[in-house]
Amino acid sequence: MKNNIKIERARMNLTQDELARLTGVSRQTINTIESNKYVPSTILALKIARVFEKPVEEIFLLTDED
Repeated sequence: MKNNIKIERARMNLTQDELARLTGVSRQTINTIESNKYVPSTILALKIARVFEKPVEEIFLLTDED
């Protein structure tokens, strides 16, 4: 799974720490998701999408390997 979190954070001028605070997780969790090392739970993916005011499928993208 790929994601557009870094792009969306830049668009909204949010730091990883700010996104973490808004979604109730640690900055490290956001970092590992953003670098595709960790796949978030459905609830966390929906919270992240809500912060960016976009559908979850615009933030998280399936790859051929998924």
